[in-house]
Amino acid sequence: MIHDPHFRLLVAGILVFLSLASAVGWVLGRRATSESARATVENLNARIRAWWVMVAILAGALALGWTATIVLFGLLSFYALREFLSLTPTKPADHWPLLAAFYLFLPAQYLLIGRAWYGLFSILIPVYAYLLLPILGVVRGDTQDYVLRMARIQWGVMLAVYCLSHAPALLVLRIDGFEGRSPLLLVYLIVVVQLSDVMQYVFGKLFGRIKIAPLVSPSKTVEGLVGGGLAAIAIGTGLYWLTPFTPLQAMGLSAVIAIMGFFGGLVLSAAKRSIGVKDWGSSIEGHGGVLDRLDSVCFAAPIFFHLTRYWFTP
Repeated sequence: MIHDPHFRLLVAGILVFLSLASAVGWVLGRRATSESARATVENLNARIRAWWVMVAILAGALALGWTATIVLFGLLSFYALREFLSLTPTKPADHWPLLAAFYLFLPAQYLLIGRAWYGLFSILIPVYAYLLLPILGVVRGDTQDYVLRMARIQWGVMLAVYCLSHAPALLVLRIDGFEGRSPLLLVYLIVVVQLSDVMQYVFGKLFGRIKIAPLVSPSKTVEGLVGGGLAAIAIGTGLYWLTPFTPLQAMGLSAVIAIMGFFGGLVLSAAKRSIGVKDWGSSIEGHGGVLDRLDSVCFAAPIFFHLTRYWFTP
């Protein structure tokens, strides 16, 4: 991808955007006077610093090729699954299903994607993992909270492995007239879904009044969703040249990405509330854990993948 002019142009645009954001953060830091203002600006600057690192890692993986990108997402799935399961109660009787989740189904899912074996990677976890994990969990004979324990493991594997794996699965799509450029679909997904998150945050902070689900996520507002969603759709439509889509098709697909990304964040916020934690982890400065940053991707990636595959592949 490093030789693709569209990829290089997009990377240059992202670098300019991050440079401007860093400059704005520096100016705001100099002007902040109150403790609350300084804390807000420091959180903003921490998020921007983390974005520099995340963009560098993703761009580096894409430049190295498909294998490196698939391995990167496999590692992200591993850390996201570890964050999820470390915050949900398990027992010694869950040893075997946990081993199978991390060291059987997770690598198998990404290996199948690398082999472009759609027929099996699309059902491996929803069918085989769904059935085998509770079988492994029952052999120890511990029935206390058995349904809840198995449901947590199944839910974690579906979310952090199956759903997230559809992002790198975009690399193996074969679209007529778009040969060799499928990594741009992954870039398009990531850019639209993450900018949607950012713009919803900005619009919510500036204009947010009506809370969508105050008991779940007090920061999510109607104004943030509408303003941020429309901004993401506009950006996604403007980036149609990265994709095999027409501007109208890009508009529709970016709307799906923005909406599903929003609900991904909302659902994972509800999960955190039910567990009693603020973040899934602390590995990404200013963002929380890996799952905090990828919650919207987990919900948007499968829908975007299957819509693209259905409409644009032979």
